[in-house]
Amino acid sequence: MRLDRPIGTWLLLLPGWWSLTLAQQSTGQGISGYHLYLFGLFAIGALLMRGAGCIINDIWDRDLDKKVARTASRPLASGAVSLVEALSLLAMLLFLSLLILIQMNITTIALGVFSLLFVAVYPSMKRFTWWPQAFLGLTFNFGALMGWTAITGELSYPALLLYTGGIFWTLGYDTIYALQDKHDDALIGIKSTALLFKTRVKAWVGLFYALAIIFFIAAALFITPSLYTAIIVFAAGLHFAYQLCALQLDNADRALMLFKSNRDFGLLLLVSFFLI
Repeated sequence: MRLDRPIGTWLLLLPGWWSLTLAQQSTGQGISGYHLYLFGLFAIGALLMRGAGCIINDIWDRDLDKKVARTASRPLASGAVSLVEALSLLAMLLFLSLLILIQMNITTIALGVFSLLFVAVYPSMKRFTWWPQAFLGLTFNFGALMGWTAITGELSYPALLLYTGGIFWTLGYDTIYALQDKHDDALIGIKSTALLFKTRVKAWVGLFYALAIIFFIAAALFITPSLYTAIIVFAAGLHFAYQLCALQLDNADRALMLFKSNRDFGLLLLVSFFLI
């Protein structure tokens, strides 16, 4: 479940928290007790579903993981955990996640069930496309849709803009993450945007981050259309400039550090949404 590495839970959780906050702001009623209750449900759900996603990923990759230095010690790859044990834990996590999901409205439940398709398919994408990071973006940002519907009961433009911005955000940070494995991936035939972009990684990550902040600003402007809103959301995006300046294409430790720093960006964006 990678409980010792909570960054994945944060990156799955934050789009949901952003969306809950924007949806609550759209009602003009401020923060409510129900909003805080949903914050808690989304946190527990993100923890459970991130764990489930890790297990699905490790089941798909148990043979490949043995060939990559960073992943060779994972439980299934190393033989510390059997496939039956992994499937049993996966079933338990999915059941607990369902108990969380059914406490929400029917639209949010439908989105949650639909998201399982992406969770199941994503781990295979690096075998077939140079853009597995795009599929991760589609998967990891479903909270941006579900948070909005949990408050409003329906999808609308702010949620779709937030979801799109989240996809570009994921394309950026997961390309940085993939820099750690680019040499091993090239040897065993695994595809990634880090390998596709080669020496142009910084330019592409910069483009993805620029598009992400544009969509985040657009989503916020739907709620509070003002120059102040645009400025305060843009200010959170200055964290992207820091990442690009610090990025070194052949420094795996730096890539991991910058990848993890996206939790800080996500929290900055959350604060900016509270302040609009």
